[in-house]
Amino acid sequence: MSERAQPFHCPYCGDVDLFPQEGAGAWECRSCLRAFTVRMTGMIRPGGGAT
Repeated sequence: MSERAQPFHCPYCGDVDLFPQEGAGAWECRSCLRAFTVRMTGMIRPGGGAT
């Protein structure tokens, strides 16, 4: 599994013009000129409870 998973679209505008930035999970959207981070918070169990 890759340490950096690429998001498929910008969470703000929905465009796919994304490029990685320096930093853990940091991405920039060159369409709406916003930067954001993606972070895994944990796994969930079947049925809904967090582990």
